[in-house]
Amino acid sequence: MSVPDRLTADCSRCAGLCCVALPFAASADFAVDKAAGTPCRHLQRDFSCGIHAGLREAGYPGCTVYDCFGAGQQVVQVTFGGRNWRDQPEVAGSMFAVFPVVRVLHELLRYLTEAQALPAAAPLSDALDEALAATDRLAAGTPEELAALDVEAHRRSVADLLGRVSDLARAGSPGPDRRGAQLLGARLRGADLRRASFRGALLVGADLHGADLRGADLLGADLRGADLAGADLRDTLFLTAAQVTAARGDTGTRLPPALPRPGHWEAAGRRPSRRRGRARR
Repeated sequence: MSVPDRLTADCSRCAGLCCVALPFAASADFAVDKAAGTPCRHLQRDFSCGIHAGLREAGYPGCTVYDCFGAGQQVVQVTFGGRNWRDQPEVAGSMFAVFPVVRVLHELLRYLTEAQALPAAAPLSDALDEALAATDRLAAGTPEELAALDVEAHRRSVADLLGRVSDLARAGSPGPDRRGAQLLGARLRGADLRRASFRGALLVGADLHGADLRGADLLGADLRGADLAGADLRDTLFLTAAQVTAARGDTGTRLPPALPRPGHWEAAGRRPSRRRGRARR
């Protein structure tokens, strides 16, 4: 499945919303604290990132795994008609408030678009068409409509439908059901996890080296630091580029065709070994 351009972040048409509207705390993901509504110290006048090429090295790996699913350009160019918080400060509060709402809606649009393309989801095609159209209408709302929207209620409704899609796609020989499971650092090396459900599972630091995840449902799974070296993720359901970027992989990791291989995987593979041994004479 190819991701539509409108659901792909285009920072050149945004106004650095993720660098301003969202808060972050000093941690392994971010070098410093930043309050919501405060511009990141590295945000430039043209809304570009001053350290974009070296975010990981500068202590901001959390920025590299964030995906707004095109919500940034939607809010700036459509919801606010090309205005931005810097030149029109009177819209800043409203813009920052609706950005996370539109981000949720665009994420749902991305999953619904993927679900529509699944042959197994044909029995739910009418429901998927209706859900996608409804979500599209909500995302196109005015700032006032978006601020008043119960986006979590809509997310739950769509999640139920996507769950039914997942059941159809994994029918016949479904794998283990680990929905919402706490699997931090789990040892799953080489495991047969075909058609398993890891929906919303916490797989931070999990060892999935060489695991077979074909057909597995990974919607919302937290893959930060998970070892995907040699793993097979072809035909996984609802896997995003942000999840892949948050994990560790290598040239042997098999990804769905639509997902790019993260550059830091290649860089890690080129690093010289730190193992020491006796020098040969």
